[in-house]
Amino acid sequence: MRKGDKVIIISGKDKGFKGEIIQVDIKNQRVIVDGANLIKKHMKSGKKNEKGQRIEMPAPIHVSNAMLYCEKCGKGVKASFKAKKDGEAAGKRIKIRVCKKCKNEI
Repeated sequence: MRKGDKVIIISGKDKGFKGEIIQVDIKNQRVIVDGANLIKKHMKSGKKNEKGQRIEMPAPIHVSNAMLYCEKCGKGVKASFKAKKDGEAAGKRIKIRVCKKCKNEI
């Protein structure tokens, strides 16, 4: 999974939620999905006249709890790779991800 991918949450409290990946942590196998797994963080006031506040922010979830979302199929899918010829540079091939069910480019 990469930053900017559309995913669907397949387990946990936000099961069925569709969102975009904001950040990927490869070492800990975690992703942060925009709008999913929201937590409240208490922020202290910085200056005398400011008030403290509670901020809702997304927390990381494990990669196994999210699945790539295919717009055409309308559900979570596995991805496979396909070689595509590049029109600009002759003989160069680009590897793209495609949906295993409908063969649509992800």
